Amino acid sequence: MKSFVTAATIALAFATAAVAEGETHRVAIHVDENDPQVMNMALNNVANVHRYYESIGDEVIIELVAYGPGLNMFVAGRSPVESRISAMSLEIETLSFAACGNTHDAMVEKAGTDVPLMDEAVVVPSGVVQLITLQEQGYAYVRP
Repeated sequence: MKSFVTAATIALAFATAAVAEGETHRVAIHVDENDPQVMNMALNNVANVHRYYESIGDEVIIELVAYGPGLNMFVAGRSPVESRISAMSLEIETLSFAACGNTHDAMVEKAGTDVPLMDEAVVVPSGVVQLITLQEQGYAYVRP
């Protein structure tokens, strides 16, 4: 049996491609190491993912979640990537930063005083639970 490509088939293909444009993607990026190289790699992932999806006309929502030793990424005045986080949060509207409340509480207890976090970081009760919740909401998971 011969197969013919009709104008309707071609039009359907173009319509399908047009619907695919403008998709929204969701990505959770996880940092649990107090290593500037890992922190910078995570931020590189953020920048690269954002740049790629923007270039094809899609939106990407990115949440960077830090807990354990990785929470040092968000400690005001001590983060090795503080200025980069501040700049990226202004440049990428769909980027958010989640700081583990459990880890923060432990840091405060150990220090015996408040450990201020960067304004960009939003404290969530648990970094691990936040990652689970995001994945249940359809977020892709990335760990640099």
